[in-house]
Amino acid sequence: MYTTVENFISEWKHEAELTRKVLDSLTNEALQQQVYPEGRTLGRIAWHFVTNIPDYLTEFGLSVDKVPNPSEVPSAKEIADTFQTVSSNVVNALKEQWTDESLAQTQNAFGRIESNATILMGLIKHIVHHRGQVTVLMRQAGLPVPAVYGPAKEGWIHLGVQTPPL
Repeated sequence: MYTTVENFISEWKHEAELTRKVLDSLTNEALQQQVYPEGRTLGRIAWHFVTNIPDYLTEFGLSVDKVPNPSEVPSAKEIADTFQTVSSNVVNALKEQWTDESLAQTQNAFGRIESNATILMGLIKHIVHHRGQVTVLMRQAGLPVPAVYGPAKEGWIHLGVQTPPL
Protein backbone atom coordinates (compact mmCIF):
# COMPACT_ATOMS: atom_id res chain seq x y z
CA MET A 1 0.00 0.00 0.00
CA TYR A 2 1.19 3.51 -0.69
CA THR A 3 2.03 5.57 2.37
CA THR A 4 3.54 8.55 0.55
CA VAL A 5 2.71 10.29 -2.71
CA GLU A 6 6.32 9.75 -3.77
CA ASN A 7 5.94 6.01 -3.12
CA PHE A 8 3.01 5.88 -5.54
CA ILE A 9 4.77 8.07 -8.09
CA SER A 10 7.76 5.73 -8.05
CA GLU A 11 5.58 2.72 -8.88
CA TRP A 12 3.55 4.78 -11.37
CA LYS A 13 6.69 5.73 -13.28
CA HIS A 14 7.86 2.11 -13.37
CA GLU A 15 4.50 0.84 -14.64
CA ALA A 16 4.26 3.73 -17.11
CA GLU A 17 7.63 2.80 -18.58
CA LEU A 18 6.48 -0.81 -19.07
CA THR A 19 3.23 0.41 -20.63
CA ARG A 20 5.10 2.83 -22.87
CA LYS A 21 7.22 -0.05 -24.22
CA VAL A 22 4.05 -1.96 -25.11
CA LEU A 23 2.31 1.04 -26.69
CA ASP A 24 5.45 2.04 -28.63
CA SER A 25 5.40 -1.45 -30.20
CA LEU A 26 1.92 -1.03 -31.71
CA THR A 27 1.32 -0.50 -35.41
CA ASN A 28 -1.67 1.08 -37.07
CA GLU A 29 -2.52 -2.23 -38.73
CA ALA A 30 -2.43 -4.10 -35.41
CA LEU A 31 -4.93 -1.66 -33.87
CA GLN A 32 -7.64 -3.50 -35.84
CA GLN A 33 -6.96 -6.88 -34.15
CA GLN A 34 -10.15 -7.95 -32.39
CA VAL A 35 -10.69 -10.05 -29.31
CA TYR A 36 -13.51 -11.86 -31.19
CA PRO A 37 -15.61 -10.83 -34.22
CA GLU A 38 -17.97 -8.55 -32.28
CA GLY A 39 -15.39 -7.59 -29.66
CA ARG A 40 -13.27 -4.55 -29.05
CA THR A 41 -10.15 -4.01 -31.08
CA LEU A 42 -6.64 -3.73 -29.71
CA GLY A 43 -6.79 -0.03 -30.55
CA ARG A 44 -10.05 0.47 -28.65
CA ILE A 45 -8.67 -1.29 -25.56
CA ALA A 46 -5.41 0.68 -25.58
CA TRP A 47 -7.20 3.97 -26.18
CA HIS A 48 -9.72 3.13 -23.43
CA PHE A 49 -7.15 2.76 -20.70
CA VAL A 50 -5.16 5.79 -21.86
CA THR A 51 -8.18 8.10 -21.96
CA ASN A 52 -9.65 6.63 -18.78
CA ILE A 53 -6.72 7.72 -16.59
CA PRO A 54 -7.75 11.40 -16.29
CA ASP A 55 -11.43 10.45 -15.99
CA TYR A 56 -10.64 8.02 -13.17
CA LEU A 57 -8.52 10.49 -11.23
CA THR A 58 -10.98 13.36 -11.74
CA GLU A 59 -13.72 11.12 -10.32
CA PHE A 60 -11.70 10.89 -7.10
CA GLY A 61 -10.83 14.55 -6.69
CA LEU A 62 -7.69 15.20 -8.72
CA SER A 63 -7.73 17.76 -11.49
CA VAL A 64 -6.06 16.21 -14.55
CA ASP A 65 -6.41 17.40 -18.14
CA LYS A 66 -8.87 15.20 -20.03
CA VAL A 67 -8.00 13.68 -23.39
CA PRO A 68 -9.76 15.52 -26.22
CA ASN A 69 -12.05 13.42 -28.41
CA PRO A 70 -11.65 10.12 -26.50
CA SER A 71 -14.26 8.32 -28.62
CA GLU A 72 -12.09 8.33 -31.76
CA VAL A 73 -9.20 5.85 -31.71
CA PRO A 74 -6.17 7.66 -33.19
CA SER A 75 -3.00 6.22 -34.73
CA ALA A 76 -0.69 3.93 -32.77
CA LYS A 77 1.83 6.75 -32.38
CA GLU A 78 -0.83 9.12 -31.07
CA ILE A 79 -1.97 6.53 -28.51
CA ALA A 80 1.61 6.14 -27.25
CA ASP A 81 2.27 9.89 -27.27
CA THR A 82 -0.99 10.62 -25.45
CA PHE A 83 -0.15 8.02 -22.82
CA GLN A 84 3.20 9.71 -22.26
CA THR A 85 1.51 13.08 -21.77
CA VAL A 86 -1.22 11.71 -19.52
CA SER A 87 1.33 9.81 -17.44
CA SER A 88 3.36 12.97 -16.85
CA ASN A 89 0.19 14.90 -16.02
CA VAL A 90 -0.66 12.33 -13.34
CA VAL A 91 2.71 12.83 -11.64
CA ASN A 92 2.35 16.61 -11.73
CA ALA A 93 -1.24 16.54 -10.45
CA LEU A 94 -0.38 14.30 -7.53
CA LYS A 95 2.65 16.38 -6.53
CA GLU A 96 0.60 19.59 -6.67
CA GLN A 97 -2.77 18.46 -5.32
CA TRP A 98 -2.32 15.63 -2.81
CA THR A 99 -0.18 15.20 0.26
CA ASP A 100 0.86 12.03 2.01
CA GLU A 101 -2.10 12.57 4.33
CA SER A 102 -4.44 12.60 1.30
CA LEU A 103 -3.62 8.94 0.70
CA ALA A 104 -5.24 7.88 3.98
CA GLN A 105 -8.47 9.80 3.32
CA THR A 106 -11.42 7.64 2.29
CA GLN A 107 -14.21 8.08 -0.21
CA ASN A 108 -16.81 6.09 -2.09
CA ALA A 109 -15.19 4.18 -4.94
CA PHE A 110 -17.56 2.11 -7.02
CA GLY A 111 -19.87 1.43 -4.09
CA ARG A 112 -17.12 0.75 -1.52
CA ILE A 113 -15.42 3.05 0.95
CA GLU A 114 -11.72 2.99 0.06
CA SER A 115 -8.65 5.02 0.89
CA ASN A 116 -7.16 7.19 -1.81
CA ALA A 117 -4.10 4.93 -1.70
CA THR A 118 -6.31 1.96 -2.57
CA ILE A 119 -8.00 3.96 -5.31
CA LEU A 120 -4.59 4.75 -6.85
CA MET A 121 -3.67 1.07 -6.66
CA GLY A 122 -6.90 0.32 -8.53
CA LEU A 123 -5.80 2.65 -11.32
CA ILE A 124 -2.52 0.79 -11.76
CA LYS A 125 -4.33 -2.57 -11.68
CA HIS A 126 -6.75 -1.32 -14.35
CA ILE A 127 -3.86 -0.38 -16.64
CA VAL A 128 -2.02 -3.65 -15.97
CA HIS A 129 -5.19 -5.61 -16.76
CA HIS A 130 -5.66 -3.92 -20.11
CA ARG A 131 -1.93 -3.95 -20.90
CA GLY A 132 -2.12 -7.74 -20.60
CA GLN A 133 -5.03 -7.84 -23.04
CA VAL A 134 -3.08 -5.65 -25.45
CA THR A 135 -0.03 -7.95 -25.37
CA VAL A 136 -2.16 -11.00 -26.21
CA LEU A 137 -3.74 -9.16 -29.13
CA MET A 138 -0.30 -7.98 -30.26
CA ARG A 139 0.81 -11.61 -30.44
CA GLN A 140 -2.34 -12.51 -32.40
CA ALA A 141 -1.62 -9.60 -34.77
CA GLY A 142 1.89 -10.93 -35.38
CA LEU A 143 3.75 -8.22 -33.46
CA PRO A 144 6.70 -8.94 -31.21
CA VAL A 145 5.81 -8.40 -27.56
CA PRO A 146 8.26 -6.44 -25.39
CA ALA A 147 9.33 -7.78 -22.03
CA VAL A 148 7.13 -6.52 -19.25
CA TYR A 149 7.64 -8.45 -15.98
CA GLY A 150 9.98 -10.91 -17.63
CA PRO A 151 11.03 -12.02 -21.08
CA ALA A 152 8.45 -12.56 -23.80
CA LYS A 153 9.02 -15.26 -26.44
CA GLU A 154 11.50 -13.05 -28.31
CA GLY A 155 13.44 -12.37 -25.12
CA TRP A 156 13.76 -16.05 -24.29
CA ILE A 157 15.02 -16.79 -27.80
CA HIS A 158 17.58 -14.00 -27.43
CA LEU A 159 18.71 -15.72 -24.22
CA GLY A 160 19.14 -18.98 -26.15
CA VAL A 161 15.99 -20.64 -24.79
CA GLN A 162 13.79 -21.96 -27.59
CA THR A 163 11.01 -23.14 -25.32
CA PRO A 164 10.34 -20.87 -22.35
CA PRO A 165 10.12 -22.59 -18.94
CA LEU A 166 6.67 -23.53 -17.71
